[in-house]
Amino acid sequence: MKAVVMTRQGGPEVMAFVERPEPVAGPGEALVEIAAAGVNFMDTGVRRGLAWSDMPDPKVLGVEGAGRVLSVGAGVDPAWVGRRVAWVYAPGSYAERVAIPVDALVPLPDALDERTAAAVMMQGLTASHFATDFHPVQPGEVALVHAAAGGLGLLLTQIIKLRGGRVIGRVSHADKVAVALEAGADHVIVDAEGRFADEAVRLSGGEGVHVVYDGSGPRTFQASLAALRRSGTFCWYGPVLGGPGPIDVMSLPKSIKLGYAVFSDHVATRELLRSRAARLFDWIAAGALKVRIGGVHPLAEAARAHADMESRRTTGKLLLIP
Repeated sequence: MKAVVMTRQGGPEVMAFVERPEPVAGPGEALVEIAAAGVNFMDTGVRRGLAWSDMPDPKVLGVEGAGRVLSVGAGVDPAWVGRRVAWVYAPGSYAERVAIPVDALVPLPDALDERTAAAVMMQGLTASHFATDFHPVQPGEVALVHAAAGGLGLLLTQIIKLRGGRVIGRVSHADKVAVALEAGADHVIVDAEGRFADEAVRLSGGEGVHVVYDGSGPRTFQASLAALRRSGTFCWYGPVLGGPGPIDVMSLPKSIKLGYAVFSDHVATRELLRSRAARLFDWIAAGALKVRIGGVHPLAEAARAHADMESRRTTGKLLLIP
């Protein structure tokens, strides 16, 4: 079986396309043939040693994908065999096949293709959690969405609009503005230096935004604070780029609410995973949520996909195809 491993911590050059032993479905697991694997910033963090450090190298990268069940292990209903499924967290997904706990699988509706499913799982579940659970966006509220032309930002923008909110998107390059507007952003700020707060306040009518979704790292933290209105909500996420450092809670301005959104809390149970995924699939089927696939690479070119993502020049979701 072919797979992509990291041989040591480092840049994309530490990734190798290699032959690995065939996985076998253990008790409670299914063996899945992968049709598409999602590329996430989390994967780049693993590669650089920010996660999975207790797992020896070489290790297979990737956590997200979609495919078809080939076989099942002990204790699993045989009816799973042949089903098309998707998953959001199964380590070792940069491969041709992977063994996954059945509780981590989501059955796909007939109308949804595997590439779209692989592209929407992690970022879609994250976006829906941000806008419906972490801060339930209300009609008329104004949200500031960082990296608005990225895979997560595009989905988050659409879900905020579905809930009746307004979106100010921030992008790093002018060539990303059209993509963010197409997703429904009401305004787009082009900024690569973290100097967006005054414009966000102006565009929100002078009071500041109701909620900021910021996964852009410490450079934008203070400006995101400044963009909020009184009693606004700051949703901080994305550990790969680092945190803002120690925070004196008594120094936080304007009675804001600050929280750190951790992915494991988005879909903490099997039931929540499947219900939230089903809602995403329903939105896609109804045409209310459009998934932008910004790049498709052969599995052997996973290192190139990582380099493209880290360049910040990509839009939408990147996929790997075994």
